[in-house]
Amino acid sequence: MQHLFDDKTILVTGGTGSFGRKCVRTLLERHKPRKVIVFSRDELKQFEMAQDFADAENLRFFLGDVRDPERLHRAFQGVDVVIHAAALKQVPAAEYNPFEAIKTNILGSQNIINTALDRGVQRVLALSTDKAAAPVNLYGATKLCSDKLFIAANAYVQQGQDTRFAVVRYGNVLGSRGSVIPFFRERVKTGVLPVTDPRMTRFWITREHGVDFVLSCLERMVGGELFVPKLPSMNIMDLARAIGPDCRIETVGIRPGEKLHEVMIPRDEAHNTVEFDDHYIIKPAFPFFSRRFPDHGRPVSEDFEYNSRDNGQWLTEAQLKEMLEHL
Repeated sequence: MQHLFDDKTILVTGGTGSFGRKCVRTLLERHKPRKVIVFSRDELKQFEMAQDFADAENLRFFLGDVRDPERLHRAFQGVDVVIHAAALKQVPAAEYNPFEAIKTNILGSQNIINTALDRGVQRVLALSTDKAAAPVNLYGATKLCSDKLFIAANAYVQQGQDTRFAVVRYGNVLGSRGSVIPFFRERVKTGVLPVTDPRMTRFWITREHGVDFVLSCLERMVGGELFVPKLPSMNIMDLARAIGPDCRIETVGIRPGEKLHEVMIPRDEAHNTVEFDDHYIIKPAFPFFSRRFPDHGRPVSEDFEYNSRDNGQWLTEAQLKEMLEHL
């Protein structure tokens, strides 16, 4: 069976990150791409990744920054598919360095879009975050801007040009760099786990699920969708007990720019949202989309909101323990 990725050149921005590494490995093991290009800024991470993928003859590494349109123009030569995972993601760092977050997350997205249009890339899928829905911090606000840029980019595609843009939004990735799990595991040694608020909930997705969902969205996208997978929620206290059952819990309060519960589809977007068995799609309010998108999916109710508190799917402490064993 022929897949979208077979005999194609695929470029992954931020390809040395936790998502990028898993995505590249999946593409190389399950598909037959002509070439996979890792585009990122960190030469050490590229060197280390190259050692791990030493047998991959069709893997290439490009040093570069999404802020640099000239470098993107060169890197996108002959590229069929772009997965845009590069971003500045740390909430406190973005609050303290807002100009830098804007340059990478917003202007970098604009550079990706312009280069993809000029180079005739067939499909571009950008990774987003639950923090982009009704954002309360700068990181979330920059990703919301990025989401809207990628959706609107479809209106710039010239007649006869087969370039499509879409977005995938999902929650916290289990065990990714900078997440609470490595932090808790380190703090277990002290016997005390700091918890922001015992009521806090979050959406969780594994790296495998995230990669599989992104690749499936690339295969079925028509351009203009914002894909949201159906994910389980977890309570921060269940996670803390799963990691450090004998630790004392210390409540430290919510940090600046942090929410008590995460939202992936705000209520104001309900009128544009349709539901499928394993995901939702937020349709854009652009005429081009209604002409190309097949009339399927189940409309959600007018007061629908997809948030981690009211989610019907939850991870128990036992399930979290089992998942943590496989990280």
